[in-house]
Amino acid sequence: MKIVRYHEHPYRKTGGKDNAVKMNCYFIITTYIEPENRGMYEEYIRQVKPIVEQFGGRYLVRTEDLVCLSEEWKPDRMIVIEFPSREQLEACFSSEQYQNIKQKRENSVRSMAVIAQGVDENEAVRRNTSDQN
Repeated sequence: MKIVRYHEHPYRKTGGKDNAVKMNCYFIITTYIEPENRGMYEEYIRQVKPIVEQFGGRYLVRTEDLVCLSEEWKPDRMIVIEFPSREQLEACFSSEQYQNIKQKRENSVRSMAVIAQGVDENEAVRRNTSDQN
């Protein structure tokens, strides 16, 4: 399997520039909440949601109801946000609105985050079909 990095291949072409398929991008965050700072984190949560939505973000997961399958990895909270593109994700988290509130998160939780590129569903179907032949 060939790994294609985002910066090398941001869009799959399906027949000319008018048919370029932008693949969704996912922002995945786990947090470890400092109990004494929960109030500040709750305020951040209330403020960040409309900012994310303004930039096209859609929350897929936003929960503290987790079943941890590893002793080494036990986050208190997980968030998965889908953005229509990497550009919109980056615009969101570099925006002035987000910059004004990010310190509330930084001062109240330890967090780890990754950005994952989505799958072009048409390409995935083609691959699965060719793998079966």
